[in-house]
Amino acid sequence: MQMIEAVIKPQKLDEVKNALGEIGILGATASEVKGFGRQAGHTERYRGAKMDIGFVPKVLLRVCVKDSEVQAAIDTIIKSARTGEVGDGKIFVWPVSSVVRIRTGEKDEAAL
Repeated sequence: MQMIEAVIKPQKLDEVKNALGEIGILGATASEVKGFGRQAGHTERYRGAKMDIGFVPKVLLRVCVKDSEVQAAIDTIIKSARTGEVGDGKIFVWPVSSVVRIRTGEKDEAAL
């Protein structure tokens, strides 16, 4: 099993969620986060004054999938989250040693 963490633009969350559902990945966790990368934030106007905003609002989407689903999930996230503009986000993947469904006690792939 692998954990996929995708940092994406907030307006792309529904599109990514729907696209993952279409390939059979139905469970995910989303959190509102703030961060910056190469874009180093952006500027906004407040009461006529320009202000530097160092952290940009993003969504952190976490999806745990079977090893056989990793590449399809990554490809789907890329396809549905990409705008072609700076700040589209990043995807991180790492192994998961165990998963337990609290309600039933199911373990590992059965718990996904």
